[in-house]
Amino acid sequence: MRQVLVATVFLFTLSLAANAAAQGNAEEGKKLWESVDARCRDCHGVKGEGGFGPDLAGRQLSLDQFKHAVRKPWGIMPMFTEQLLSDQNIANFHAYFTSLPTVGEPGPWRTPVPAGAPKGQQLLIATYGCGQCHGAVMQGPRADGGAIAADFEWFRKMTYEHTTIMPEHRKLLGEAPAGVRMGNFSPTRVPEPELQEIWRYVRDDLKFRAPLVSRLTAGTSAGTYNLVVQNEGLVGKGLTAEDITIKLALAPGTKVTNTTGAGYQGVRNDPQLKADVAVWQLPRLGPKQEQTYTITVGSGGGIARGQVSWTKPAQGTGTPDQINVAMPQPPPQTR
Repeated sequence: MRQVLVATVFLFTLSLAANAAAQGNAEEGKKLWESVDARCRDCHGVKGEGGFGPDLAGRQLSLDQFKHAVRKPWGIMPMFTEQLLSDQNIANFHAYFTSLPTVGEPGPWRTPVPAGAPKGQQLLIATYGCGQCHGAVMQGPRADGGAIAADFEWFRKMTYEHTTIMPEHRKLLGEAPAGVRMGNFSPTRVPEPELQEIWRYVRDDLKFRAPLVSRLTAGTSAGTYNLVVQNEGLVGKGLTAEDITIKLALAPGTKVTNTTGAGYQGVRNDPQLKADVAVWQLPRLGPKQEQTYTITVGSGGGIARGQVSWTKPAQGTGTPDQINVAMPQPPPQTR
């Protein structure tokens, strides 16, 4: 009798847990949807109002219908596995969207198709939606390709097996595998011949990018910042950036009191950044190489933003390539 009672209590507890998961938590769903890692917004809108993807707010889908759309999408949306999105998070999303009012009209696309776009760009933006997350010219994937001298097989796996291949790509570059945010596209929904057309456009027309990254952090002394510019490419395969210019835009009234790092050019006004900028020049930066700089500013001054640009390899348009300097994030507020 005792064993039957224990089993009954155990099953009842499981039932309560399953029911709680099925109900979801609208507030937790809202927090996750608005987090930096929830790139779902790029297609479905900031508040689920829709865009390239269908509107989700107020749809009143059942949880099973919503979960099926995430795990086994009907259209071109990639499939999100348990590894990427748990059942509980799906239930939380469902609760959040169910709590919202319906929208009268879906929102605009995050990335519209430029006038006169070639076929490859039309496919990646309008047909399959790649450009809604990666932008009209696929800046991130082009840097990933430039890091390893990518071929079509790599691009194919990145599309159809992204959940597996992205951590392997990061590991190949000697990095800790970051969280994967994109699911796996279906070859039946994104046919390989059209994927090849996108590949040719990215590789030949846009061209690969040197995989430069930057990190700006606050130093241990007041008013001091540390800047690292690094090439994440694979030695022997990755692209080398040449003729590099580093600019740190100064907040109004900021005075530079000290700098370190070769190639410092001083402070000058920059029309593009519309600010006075501290400038360094660097001849080249090859795969796995990095350059470190420091800058110290007077009391009350600071760094507003920054930019790293290089002339070689040039983009397909012939224009210099560039990245923004990753600025320090303020510490989280505590209550």
